[in-house]
Amino acid sequence: MPTKTLLIPTTDGQADAFAAFPDRAERHPGVLMYADGFGIRPVLREMARQLAGHGYYVLVPNSFYRHGPTPVIELPEYIGEEARPAVFAQLMPLIEAHTAEHVLSDAEAYLRFLTAQPEVGAGPVAVTGYCIGGLYAMRTAAAHPGQVAAVAGFHSPVSADGPERDRLLERITAEIHLGHAETDMTPEALGELNQALDTAGVSYTSEIYPGTLHGFTMSDTDAFNPAALQHHWDRLLPLLDRTLAKS
Repeated sequence: MPTKTLLIPTTDGQADAFAAFPDRAERHPGVLMYADGFGIRPVLREMARQLAGHGYYVLVPNSFYRHGPTPVIELPEYIGEEARPAVFAQLMPLIEAHTAEHVLSDAEAYLRFLTAQPEVGAGPVAVTGYCIGGLYAMRTAAAHPGQVAAVAGFHSPVSADGPERDRLLERITAEIHLGHAETDMTPEALGELNQALDTAGVSYTSEIYPGTLHGFTMSDTDAFNPAALQHHWDRLLPLLDRTLAKS
């Protein structure tokens, strides 16, 4: 599986990124993958490679490049409960500094770069994200309705409740999948979110993955749930197959 480390020109500098794509002399649909708050690390690279193995060019940018290249903060190999307070003390200022304006400016640069790669075919792209990356994915899909055909977020916030969320959803034309952690979303809150999705008129699936903690896809954390990770693939891969035309 070919991989690359790349630099993406943005209005504020250069974002380093990881890319994985099939080892075939063809052009493939593009997928922009936003990492969780912990950023690009071995587990994210492996997930990108696994997705690329199904016929996609996967680009994973360093969302916090304004604060330095990957790794922006030093992470333990396993992010257990004991390590989390110190990690989050470093991480939260980066998340708070990454404003909605930064997300949208970067998204334009990322999509321009992704679709210009020689291994990427013409046509729409997909955007997926984990944790805070899921919010970035939804904002990207809302800002580029003619270009993003599918968007997926896992154990991620969609947006603030109420008018801000509704304005976001009404701009999305992509097909949506949202996989929520049981600890992040009550059934009542899920009902309210799904009603907002219905009102927006989008095509979507939005569900709570049973028995899950926030971060359930990430095998280097205490929240990891292998069955839920597989469920995530069982939802994501058909979504991409439906919405993206392969070579």
